[in-house]
Amino acid sequence: MPPRINIPPVTRIILVILLLQSVLSAAVRYRQWSAHSEIVVEWLTLIPQLSVFYPWTFLTATLVENNIFTLAIAGLTLYHGGKYLERAWSSREFAKFLLVASLIPNTLTFLVLVTLFTITRNEAWTLTTVAGTIPLQISFLVAFSQLVPAHTVTLFRGLLSLRVPRFPLLYICLVTVLSLTPLLTSASLLLALFGLLASWTYLRFYKTVFPDLDSSQPASLRGDASETFAFAEFFPGPLKPFVAVITDQIFNILVAMRICTPFSQADISAASSGNFTQRAPHGGVRAEAERRRALALKVLDQRLHAATGGSSSGSRSQSQPPEPSGPTVQTQPQPNAQAAMTSQPSTVLGETSYNPDQDHNERGDS
Repeated sequence: MPPRINIPPVTRIILVILLLQSVLSAAVRYRQWSAHSEIVVEWLTLIPQLSVFYPWTFLTATLVENNIFTLAIAGLTLYHGGKYLERAWSSREFAKFLLVASLIPNTLTFLVLVTLFTITRNEAWTLTTVAGTIPLQISFLVAFSQLVPAHTVTLFRGLLSLRVPRFPLLYICLVTVLSLTPLLTSASLLLALFGLLASWTYLRFYKTVFPDLDSSQPASLRGDASETFAFAEFFPGPLKPFVAVITDQIFNILVAMRICTPFSQADISAASSGNFTQRAPHGGVRAEAERRRALALKVLDQRLHAATGGSSSGSRSQSQPPEPSGPTVQTQPQPNAQAAMTSQPSTVLGETSYNPDQDHNERGDS
C-alpha cells in the first residue's frame, strides 16, 4: 500500500506552487546572470516599474523565494502552519485567508514604493523586488495568537518563555534586521507590517465564525470581539494602554468612514462566553476547547485553592460548637435530615463559571 499523504489540499497546493515558482525563478536568474546587472523576473515577482503589465504577480509574488535559506523556512512554515490552520478553519476559509494575506500586503507595498519614487524621484524604489512568504508567515502568527492566546512557548530549556501574541512583534524586529542583509529586500519590512495589519483586521472584523452545536446563537457571526485578540495584546504590558488609545482612535475613524462596523453587545457576549468557534462545524468544539483551555487553567486553579481554603475553615468552625446554656438533651438525627444534608451540592466545588474578560483584566492588573 502506498504511503498516505497527510497534508490538507490547500496546503499541498501552495507548497507545490512555492517549490515550482522558486525553482523557476532561480533557473531564469541563473541563465541570465550577469556580474554587471541584477536579474529580475518581472512576470513572476512584483516589480513596481516592470510588473504593471503582469497583474497576476500581485498573487504569485508571495510564493516565490529568491534563496535556499528563505525557501526552507517558507516550506516549514507553510507545511506546519498550513496544516494546523486548514484543519482548524476548513479549506475554504483557509484559502480566503491566504488570499487576503497575500493580495493586500503586496498591493499596499506596491503603492508605498510608487509613492516613495514620486517623492524622491529615485528609481531604486520602483525597481525593488516584492516577493516572498513574509506576509503569510506573520499572518500565521497572528492566527495562532487568536486561536491560542494564552499559550506559552518555552525556549532554551526554560530560560525564555513567551506568550504566542508576542511573536508577531518579534518577527517584525527580525525582518527589520534581516532586511539590512542580502537575504531580504528593502520591501520586506513593508510586507511584514502590512501582513500584520491585514491579517488582524480580517480576523478581527470580517472572518466568519460558527456556533457550537449546543449554542442558541445565530448561524454565524463575523469577527472576533474578544479582548484577548485586541491589537494592544501584541505589545508588552507597559505599552498596552498607549497602543489601546491610539488604536481606539483609528478604529473610530474607520467606523466613521464605514470601513469597519462596531461590535454589538451580542457579539461581545458571544465572544466572551465562547459560544462561537474558529473552526468549521466539523470538529468545532475541539478547537474551541483548545483555545479556551489555557485561559481557564488559571481561573480553575484559583477556584480550587479557594474551595480548599473554604472547606478547611468551615471544618474548623464546625469542630467547636457553642456550649448549650440549658439542660443537655441528646436527640437522634433524623434520616430525612441526613439525606437532605448529603444531597445538597457544594456551592464551592460544584460550579465553576469562566469569564475570559475577568481573566484578561486580572492579567492586565498583574
